Amino acid sequence: MKPSRYSTSRQKSCQQCSNAKAKCDRKQGRCTRCIHRGIPCTYPHATASVASSRQASQTPVFGGDIELDNSVPMPDASFPSPSSELSANLLPTATAEAQLPQSTGQGFNQDLAQRHENPNNLDFKSLALICPINVDEISNRWLNPYIPGPEQTVKDYPATVKYYIYRMLGSYASFATRGRGILPFIHPMQMSSAGSPLSTCLNLIRICENPLPGSENSAAIVLQREMESITDIRDDYDDMSLLAAFQAYLIYTMVLFFRLSQGPSPFFRQAMINLQELACSCSRRGLVCAADRRHVRPRWEEWIVTEAKRRTLFVMYLLDSVLSSQEGLPTFLGTELRGLPAPSNKPLWQARSRADWEKKYNIFLTEWTEGTLTIDELWPMPAEFDQASITRRRGRVDRWLEDLDEFGTMLFAVTECTHGG
Repeated sequence: MKPSRYSTSRQKSCQQCSNAKAKCDRKQGRCTRCIHRGIPCTYPHATASVASSRQASQTPVFGGDIELDNSVPMPDASFPSPSSELSANLLPTATAEAQLPQSTGQGFNQDLAQRHENPNNLDFKSLALICPINVDEISNRWLNPYIPGPEQTVKDYPATVKYYIYRMLGSYASFATRGRGILPFIHPMQMSSAGSPLSTCLNLIRICENPLPGSENSAAIVLQREMESITDIRDDYDDMSLLAAFQAYLIYTMVLFFRLSQGPSPFFRQAMINLQELACSCSRRGLVCAADRRHVRPRWEEWIVTEAKRRTLFVMYLLDSVLSSQEGLPTFLGTELRGLPAPSNKPLWQARSRADWEKKYNIFLTEWTEGTLTIDELWPMPAEFDQASITRRRGRVDRWLEDLDEFGTMLFAVTECTHGG
């Protein structure tokens, strides 16, 4: 018997779009709306065979070695108009390792058992995080060149430091567009969240690796539309998707500036305003593990999120200094970040299993009984410091330098060459 048009119409949306009473484009694997929100996409009316076919068509964006998927097709110079459709067609879909099951009962119990057997399955829900700073000062940072506050201090970057920052951030943009690996402010375990704004970004920017002559503006339009999409729906993001959106927006901005030579322009000033608002929203949900304040080991997931947030925040501040310099505007010391931990050491950042990270964090706790180094300890020595205080701080910085990765080394080079001490 031919099904009625009414029963057919009820199957035109996935469960998530149906619940939200939103339009669903029923893209294979995940609809575009669910991709942008970083949420599961299920079709309750699909038959078992269709569901099996859908699952079989899913392929991970990142392999076991955590490298970018080089199989993503590169579009030619004629770009489709809707950027969301382009990104959806460019991206293969994948199932996030940390995704909770959608059903209860036996399947749910089996999933919990598998998590117990594999401790590297990550659960980024119910994170115990705190925000020890006034994040509103981050979102208002763009105002400083026009209405500097009483505590704002202009950073007097030497010309060599400005050039160094420019070259380093330019290398990040090139590294990302070439798909060479993971940027140093993105934790590898974030790559399990397929379909997030970050995975969309890391695939989409590949069109900027070798753009055809004359196609740079078309590529820029595609990226700018994705940036608009992020800002349009940022209020709908969960915690992890918001972090991914913040990182993606930062990468888009760097690629546009360094790879597609789109600036400086009014667009970048607005882009920095949007980026700082994303940073504010992301930071408000926590920049430090609550366990750190008790000097106990946090959950690995909590540490991953806070460390990635802070690293991304530091890169954003460096980019702000580059763009401000290009426009002839002063850049200010980020006093609002005072008290935030400096980048963690290389063994912790590069740990690839929960057991390995926990072992190294226990060592970290025994070595830093007075608390981890904070970012402001890399700034100029306070005028009230006596010689004993100066010696103590230098000793802490020296100990921090012993196990740095390349990101921490870069940040130290900027602060040391700027402030000395």
